[in-house]
This record gives sequence, structure tokens and C-alpha cells, in this order.
Amino acid sequence: MPHNTSHTPLTNEAAPKRSRRKEARPGELLEAALDLFVEKGFAATRVDDVAARAGVSKGTLFLYFPSKEELFKAVVRENIVGRFTEWNNALESFVGNTSEVLTYCYQVWWERIGATKASGITKLMFSEAQNFPEIAQFYQQEVILPCRALIRRILQRGMERGEFRQMDLEYGTYIVLAPMMFLMLWNNSMGPCSLPDEVFTPEQYIRTQIDNILHGLCVRPAAGATPPPSQNP
Repeated sequence: MPHNTSHTPLTNEAAPKRSRRKEARPGELLEAALDLFVEKGFAATRVDDVAARAGVSKGTLFLYFPSKEELFKAVVRENIVGRFTEWNNALESFVGNTSEVLTYCYQVWWERIGATKASGITKLMFSEAQNFPEIAQFYQQEVILPCRALIRRILQRGMERGEFRQMDLEYGTYIVLAPMMFLMLWNNSMGPCSLPDEVFTPEQYIRTQIDNILHGLCVRPAAGATPPPSQNP
């Protein structure tokens, strides 16, 4: 009995993802890693899973990132650390008053990090830093310290210009950071536990916190005095 030699050729759409893409750009690997680190945490994320999600072999991934720790560091640098140069440059060229600088800081942080999947990295660090001292030290050096230094610069600017009252800068930075930390926890932990009919708008929360912080930071004008005008055009 003759064999039926007719068959349907395997198309690109039907081929397994890994066979279609033998190589992946580092950016695609970092995107897959971010997804899995946020979904599963650091300990539970396997390099094999990252490679599979990116559609490559584990060996291909190791060509770019020699370990899971180095992969995680690259994810943090790509999504968070790289922002600090941009924000420090923006502070150097900002011509408005420092209240406007602080408002800008919150708005841009929310757009670039807080409202994105990268905010889940903070939850991961809260949960797992104690068990992984190497990545905890890395996060301290490349995220926490530069973040606090930038906020100190903003507060110092306001004090030097006579817009903010004198304060303890070491603890003043925590005042500014606290709303950011809350929002990241809300997005990744607290929000899913909220009541079904509870309405929480992050943008409104930020506006409320900015108003409360500035009323505590700003120099109170003497009776009858007018506040300094904005220098923005």
C-alpha cells in the first residue's frame, strides 16, 4: 500500500517559538525577565523560564547574562537606574521654583516607574532582600542611595533659594519617598486586597500628597506678603 506523501508544510506561525527565534536581543530578554521577576519573585524565577518566555535557549541567555543575579541587576539598571542621570540633568536645567521641581519629580516618577511593571521590583526587594544580600547591596548602591541623593538635592535647592524652611535633610528625604513607596505597594500588594467598591486614583493621591508636603516644607510668608512668582515661561 503506497504511503501518502502529501502533507501540510510547517509554517512560521505553527513552529515553536524557540525554533523561530534562535537569537534574541538583550532587551527582549530583559523584558521577559522583568515580567517573571515581578510575577514570581527572585527566588522562584528560573533562568530556564526567562529563556523560554523570550523564545531562546538557556545557553543563548547566558551569552548575555552569566547568572540570574546579573540578569536581575541588568533588569534594575534598564528600568530604574538609568533614570537618575535623566532626572539629575532635568534638575540642573529646571528654571521654575522648587515646589514645581518637586511636583515634576512625582509626576515623572509615576509615569516612568510607579505606573509601570518596574514598580514591582520594589515589592520584590521588600520580600527577598534579607535572603539575598548580594542583590540587596546592589539595590542599595544603585537605586536607594542615588534616589535619596536626588531628593536631597531638590530639598537643598529649596532651602538655599529661601523657598523651603530649614530641615533635617536626612529625614526630609523619607517624607518625599513615603508616598512613592505607598503607591508601589498599593499597585503590587494592597490594591488587589482593597474593597470591591473602593475607588483609589493614584494621580489624585499624588496631588494630595504634594499639597500636604509642600505646606509642610514651604516657608510661610509673612502676613500680606506674596509668594515668589514662578520662573517658568
